[in-house]
Amino acid sequence: AGCEKEPSSYMWIYILLGNMLRGIGETPITPLGISYLDDFAKEENVPVYVACLHTIAMMGPMFGFLLGSLCAKLYVDIGFVDLGSITITPQDSRWVGAWWLGFLIGGATSFLSAIPFCFLPKSLKKPEEANKDKTSRGLLENTGALRNKLSPEKTKPRKWSVMLKGKLLGNRMYFTFLCCSLLQFSGFIGFLTYKPKYLEQQYGKSTSKSNFLIGMTSLPPVGLGIFLGGLIMKKYKMGIIGATKFSFAMSFLAYAISFLHFFVGCDNYVVAGMTVSYE
Repeated sequence: AGCEKEPSSYMWIYILLGNMLRGIGETPITPLGISYLDDFAKEENVPVYVACLHTIAMMGPMFGFLLGSLCAKLYVDIGFVDLGSITITPQDSRWVGAWWLGFLIGGATSFLSAIPFCFLPKSLKKPEEANKDKTSRGLLENTGALRNKLSPEKTKPRKWSVMLKGKLLGNRMYFTFLCCSLLQFSGFIGFLTYKPKYLEQQYGKSTSKSNFLIGMTSLPPVGLGIFLGGLIMKKYKMGIIGATKFSFAMSFLAYAISFLHFFVGCDNYVVAGMTVSYE
């Protein structure tokens, strides 16, 4: 009778809401951070600064995998049960690691790292070169503001549909970049999601070991590539066309090398009822 109704938990709702709040808080950092750098840095230094920003952003998941590897070695009820009474090991399929510990450590670290942002000034002194380049634009903006003062009109609030069509979807360069990013991240996330499972199933590695291997082998080269790309763009002073050609060449080379994964693999396990018949 006790097996007829399995116990259910609604803790996943708290995890969902927590991740939603975390995403809302983390989202402005990248677009606003890049805009902040673009506005108050010299033009030739912006690629390096943006590359540093993305490189540090890639180090976050790397340390996250390492932290996940450490937490997976700890039993889920650590601090609440006697660890000496636990008879299973992390290699056992019934083992559940302390997945919740990473949220506490990551949340506390994020809170501490957010404090310095409160002391950043809203505006910095712009470089002289940037001021010269933006003189004409400033004159146009001042002229427009003066005209509005002389002939004030009630400005109607713009609808989201108009903003999306005019500013975002109407910009062909931005729309193309958005589609390209969606395709790239879709492939990258799939690879990052199933590769640890593949290591666990085919090579008999524990969850902790798989996370450690993924964190050390996949993410550092990506961060190094982003940083080197920023240095190359600064050295050769690439414009939008040069940067596009450079990005296309590197992406094509990356996909060509990734194609070699089709020639590396292991045979599936023999599982009765799945890969072979019961007979």
